[in-house]
Amino acid sequence: MGLVDDLKKAGKTLLRKDVLQAPFVQEVCKTISNMYRLGWDERNGGNISCLLDEKEVADYLDLNNVIRTFPLAGVYENAFDVTPLLGKIFLVTGTGKYFKNVEDDPETNLGIVRIAQNGVELLWGYKDGGRTTSELPAHLMCHMARLKVDPENRVVMHTHPTNLLAMTYVHKLDTNKFTHTLWQMSTECIVVFPDGVEVLPWMLCGTNEIGVATAEKMQSARVVVWAMHGIYGAGKTLDETFGLIETVEKASQIYMLTAHLPRVNTITDKQLKQLVELFKVDVRKGILS
Repeated sequence: MGLVDDLKKAGKTLLRKDVLQAPFVQEVCKTISNMYRLGWDERNGGNISCLLDEKEVADYLDLNNVIRTFPLAGVYENAFDVTPLLGKIFLVTGTGKYFKNVEDDPETNLGIVRIAQNGVELLWGYKDGGRTTSELPAHLMCHMARLKVDPENRVVMHTHPTNLLAMTYVHKLDTNKFTHTLWQMSTECIVVFPDGVEVLPWMLCGTNEIGVATAEKMQSARVVVWAMHGIYGAGKTLDETFGLIETVEKASQIYMLTAHLPRVNTITDKQLKQLVELFKVDVRKGILS
C-alpha cells in the first residue's frame, strides 16, 4: 500500500497548477506594481493581505505541506483573539520587502499562510526565510471587523498615498469634516465611498493599540486614515480596494492643489444629496447639512 499511496500522492502533485500563474498571485503582483509606480509605497512601505478560497488554493498547493510555522508578527502579537480566522488562508506581503521587487520575484516577497492556534503556518513563499508583514495583527483585526460587516470583504490594503498624507498635515483630523471635504472634491467620491473615511491621530505603528483602533474604525467605514502615515482600505476584491484608495487619493490631490486658493465654486450639500438619491447609496449620517 505504501507504493500505491506514494504513486497517488505523486499523481496529485503532478496535477497541481503552477502557483506563480494563479490568478490571485498574478493580480496581487500587478496591483503592487501599480501602487509602487504611483509612488504610494516607497522602500518597504505598505502591505497587503487577501483572504483566499481554500478550494482554489488546493489546486496549486498541498495544504498538508507546512513549510514552517512562526508566531504572528508585531508587538503584543498574542494580545488578541484570532479564533474567528483559524484555518483561514491568506496571501500576505512579507516584512521588509520592497514593492518594486514583488512582480519579478513573488516567491521571495509574498507568502501564502494559514492561521493556526500556535501562530502562522507557511504554505508557500518567503523563500529567503522571511515572514509576514509586521502589520499582520492589524490586518487580521481589520479582516475580522470587516467580515462581520460584509462576509465578502476579503482584502485589506495599507499604503502611503502622497496627497492624502500631505492632507493630514493641513486639514483638521475630524472624521466628519475630513469626509465632507473629500466628498466635495469630486462628483464620484460620495458614490465610491458613501460610508466616508475614518481618521485616526498619529499612533505608533506595528502595535496592538493601532490595530485595535483601526479595526474598531473599520466597523463603520472601509477606509481608515492614519494621520501622517497612510491609509488602510478594505474591499471585496483587489480591484475594488485599490480603486477605493485611488479615489480617496485623487480627492486629496485636488484638495492639496486648491486648498490655498479662494474657493469660487464647490459641490454643495444639496448637490451631494442629489447624487445620493440618484445612485441610491447608503450615505454616512451626520455629515451633510
